[in-house]
Amino acid sequence: MKGLILAAGRGTRLRPLTHTRPKPVIRVAGKPIIHYAVENLRGAGVGSIGVVVSPATINDVVASCNGMGGEIEYILQEKPQGLAHAVMAAREWLADDDFVLYLGDNLFEQGIGVFVEAFIESRPDVVVALARVKNPRQFGVAEVKDGEIKKLVEKPVNPPSNMAVAGVYVFSPKIHEVISDLQPSERGEYEITDAIQELIARGNRVLGIPVSGWWKDTGRAEDLLDANSLLLSGFEQRVEGEVSNSRLVGPVVVEPGARVINSTLIGPVLIAAGSAVENAFVGPFTSIGPEAEVRGSEVEYSIIADRAVVEGVQTRLQECVIGVGARVASRSGLPKAHRLILGDESRVEIG
Repeated sequence: MKGLILAAGRGTRLRPLTHTRPKPVIRVAGKPIIHYAVENLRGAGVGSIGVVVSPATINDVVASCNGMGGEIEYILQEKPQGLAHAVMAAREWLADDDFVLYLGDNLFEQGIGVFVEAFIESRPDVVVALARVKNPRQFGVAEVKDGEIKKLVEKPVNPPSNMAVAGVYVFSPKIHEVISDLQPSERGEYEITDAIQELIARGNRVLGIPVSGWWKDTGRAEDLLDANSLLLSGFEQRVEGEVSNSRLVGPVVVEPGARVINSTLIGPVLIAAGSAVENAFVGPFTSIGPEAEVRGSEVEYSIIADRAVVEGVQTRLQECVIGVGARVASRSGLPKAHRLILGDESRVEIG
């Protein structure tokens, strides 16, 4: 069985974070999101992994996955046109093997082994991961009877249930027969839900398997923060960097090469390699990225990305996502005013 991770999308809902880097390489709890996908596939026994990338995402994705070990094949999708179109782009690499289709921005608390096992044991034509959601109109939605999916629609106006497709599918090669004849949807995309619905119409067996534990689609900044907190909650205290005259409470991880000086850290917190925290307070559910700096400031329930700097900020930062290389600092002297340099679709709340 092969695994196909999708990492070619534009991540428009996460702008401006995704103006300069694709969503799957954004760090959550210290690791790029795509790393969790690779680890989950390998944990489910899938050794042969392909990653679908676009010309805009390929360099970042390849650089992010370097050092993960094992063989990873990169498949170019010139223009993202839906999930089924990504499968078309990977057709030659997939050959006639069973495969897992994994949306590269999804996170699963307990991995994806249950879906692969259900496919191997029951031998349906498709297994679809499902999760109950409050807003089914924003997802592909399934109508399920006795464990089998009878109807599957993409972002319906009138959802048949609250069971949403949760970012993982396991397919037999039969899906290729349907995709080859698939027409674009009203959105102009080749929808994998339409392809699965056609398999159902032809009498093929499609199982819906509920997700065990939590599942997160990291489509918005709020989702990144939520996922960060969920993942950090599983941490245990580990101090390998330099800690001087500081107070550490609860599950705090200080990676090698990180420095914590004259500060208070209340876990769960991650201080990544090469970063510096000085004269600061870092509260629960916060991850500080590699080579980032937090000085003379207070931060909690936030993600501070690689090489970002937070310095001398008088008000506690909360529920923040500070991007790679960004700088947040106080302004001394007169005039007393806020000075902002923001990219497209940025958000700032000033108290």
